[in-house]
Amino acid sequence: MKILLVIFLLVNWSIVDGRYHYHKKQKKASSPIISATSPTTTPTPVVSPTPEYAPSVPSDPVSEHDCVFDVTDYGAIGDGSTDDTAAFVAAWKAACAVESGTLLVPSGCTFMITSTIFSGPCKPGLVFQVDGILTPPAGPDCWPKKDSAKQWLVFYKLNNMTLTGTGTIEGSGKDWWELPCKPHRGPNGSTLPGPCDSPTLIRFFMSSNLAMTGLRIQNSPMFHVKFDGCEGVLIDKVSISSPKLSPNTDGIHIENTKSVGIYNSMIGNGDDCISIGPGCVDVDIESVTCGPSHGISIGSLGVHNSEACVSNISVRNVMIHDSDNGVRIKTWQGGAGSVTGIAFENIQMENVRNCAIIDQYYCANKNCVNQTSAVYVRDITYRNIKGTYDVRSPPIHFACSDTVACTNITMSEVELLPFEGELVDDPFCWNAYGVQETLTIPPIDCLLDGMPDSQSDKFLYGECT
Repeated sequence: MKILLVIFLLVNWSIVDGRYHYHKKQKKASSPIISATSPTTTPTPVVSPTPEYAPSVPSDPVSEHDCVFDVTDYGAIGDGSTDDTAAFVAAWKAACAVESGTLLVPSGCTFMITSTIFSGPCKPGLVFQVDGILTPPAGPDCWPKKDSAKQWLVFYKLNNMTLTGTGTIEGSGKDWWELPCKPHRGPNGSTLPGPCDSPTLIRFFMSSNLAMTGLRIQNSPMFHVKFDGCEGVLIDKVSISSPKLSPNTDGIHIENTKSVGIYNSMIGNGDDCISIGPGCVDVDIESVTCGPSHGISIGSLGVHNSEACVSNISVRNVMIHDSDNGVRIKTWQGGAGSVTGIAFENIQMENVRNCAIIDQYYCANKNCVNQTSAVYVRDITYRNIKGTYDVRSPPIHFACSDTVACTNITMSEVELLPFEGELVDDPFCWNAYGVQETLTIPPIDCLLDGMPDSQSDKFLYGECT
């Protein structure tokens, strides 16, 4: 496996100024996944061939070489209740020190460890292989007071590392979801005072050339997987799940991260299936099934008058079902920066509210005041978006800033029919400019032609520092 992974890195990253740079390949859009009259049962995953530049991960990477560091050889018990953290740290140090080393979490056991940072730099080709079950302490009452309550497994300053296996990373998040501060825990949908920090299950921070394949990740206290300050990320054939009403349990969250591929995965959870934060460039999402969830979201961006820059994002051949949103761009008023070059293509919706939404008035507490500046939104394509929508909301909602219009929106082969009942409100647009290449169902007559006259060149071309 290590030889294949090294070939993958050589083919798809070039070294410029001493740094790896990822070669992202563009793919042609394919035909619709499913017709607009798809069945109402939960859909099966849509799986396309693994992209030609993805590494081929053997079913048993351990058998490929002898540099295996089994955590049980370092004292791990694996009974689900004994703290095995020290054994994992010792096995990590040993695997980190050799080229193509593997830290093995063997099958047949449940290993409990506390919040741990697995840091580099390490020798190239490191594999963290989970074939058993790996879990944190069960809930906030069992969480060690000395540990951060914001993160559990952290992989820091690593290059050329793979997280893989046939096992499960179990978040044991139920007690975290029940904290009084969580959304809708108080009376009439409110929240209550009290501690609210909850750990992200897996975090990759300031790392490069990463692969995550094959795992089942479930029931996270908060975000399941987060990539922050990374470059060159492959996620393939991963299953992520938590209950529909589990709060803040984003499946995959990326921010300040470049050159990301997310493929052939199934995600169902209580928040965004995939969320793309500020500073993300070159993100390719294909053959992913989302639902239930809050859909695939870019944002939120521009909070607290910050600058946010996101560009070159493609979402193709995706199924979204039983979700509060489909594909969404959300920004706060008062922000700066731009969202440009976004393509949503060949997407099947099944019983989805707000199938296509741009919201430049995003406000978490509903007490936000109107502001003049905004994150600019330009060059957004919706092509071959078909299926059914929940009639409680219009399927298309483009609410753009009063002062900074959304421009160059393209609609083509968008056909959305009611899941049950009849459409109550027409599609909504506010200060949104674009073109309909084909008739949209339902008609989106509110989309304005051409370009606005009042905007400066800075806004028209989306300057981003």
